[in-house]
Amino acid sequence: MPVLTRLIPSPVVVDIRAGALDDLASVLADERISPSGKLAVAISGGSGTALRARLAPALPGASWYEVGGGTLDDAIKLADAMKKGHYDAVVGLGGGKIIDCAKFASARVGLPLVSVATNLAHDGLCSPVATLDNDAGRGSYGVPTPIGVVIDLDVIRHAPVRFVRSGIGDALSNISAVADWELAAQVHGEKIDGLAAAMARQAGEAVLRHPGGVGDDAFLQVLAEGLVLTGISMSIAGDSRPSSGACHEINHALDLLYPQRAASHGEQCGLGAAFAMHLRGAAEESGLMADVLRHHGLPVFPDEIGFSEAEFVRAVEFAPQTRPGRFTILEHLDLTTDQIKDAYADYAKAISS
Repeated sequence: MPVLTRLIPSPVVVDIRAGALDDLASVLADERISPSGKLAVAISGGSGTALRARLAPALPGASWYEVGGGTLDDAIKLADAMKKGHYDAVVGLGGGKIIDCAKFASARVGLPLVSVATNLAHDGLCSPVATLDNDAGRGSYGVPTPIGVVIDLDVIRHAPVRFVRSGIGDALSNISAVADWELAAQVHGEKIDGLAAAMARQAGEAVLRHPGGVGDDAFLQVLAEGLVLTGISMSIAGDSRPSSGACHEINHALDLLYPQRAASHGEQCGLGAAFAMHLRGAAEESGLMADVLRHHGLPVFPDEIGFSEAEFVRAVEFAPQTRPGRFTILEHLDLTTDQIKDAYADYAKAISS
């Protein structure tokens, strides 16, 4: 009888611990990602410069490329520059913008990518998507899953705490996103990938249930692992469905409607997730999520990140237009402006009591 299995697109190595950056060269060699040490390393002009000085002695065969920003043009320029060399792999060393540029550039030149994240702002550090600004606004580009992920908790602790908080909001929003996916299956028969849904949900639940805080290594370990698992879940599903539902629609709406005042991705997604859980009648889950967001210093009300109640209501009403074809609790309820106002008033009262 045949054993039916499937290959899961996932990194060859995931190294999350204090001091991991010091062993980067040996990890790449031991895993045969770069036995020759010929690497193209993409860095930022800020923190990346300091890390280059630290790592350069251990990576004598590397070529270093400073990335100007997080635009499509930046990624194309990086790819064009890397074409002149002969490398085993590309290393994206930095935050989300640097890693996304490196993802796109590595795919363009046909080289594997090693993601070396210096903060935990969102799940893009291991996702099969590069989010880049372009002439039309912002686009998402499909790319291969990173072949390696290295996260040094010592580096993470020295990054601004707002990045950790953003990652928390993004991880917690998985719980709402998977609930939206299940709703789409119940109402429209949309197929759910059970493995992808399980990985994304458990990543969010692990962060939700952990008693630690943003300064604890044990908590940072769980958060980092959760963000990596979320990225892998998207690779399994073939799209962002396991981690993107009404929560991300609200986030995108805030970005589009109020581009000069947008808060961090994770702050907006966390708030959107707590409100979306309230909309689906999950009062206990919404309250718990709000409590955990507060515990970590994230917003639970729009005015905590510079939006009025009316602006938030407008964003919720506009949100379904940001992802045509995606079915979430927002599309299911199809609320009017007044109904959204009433729902928000109920949400605010519920989590304030």
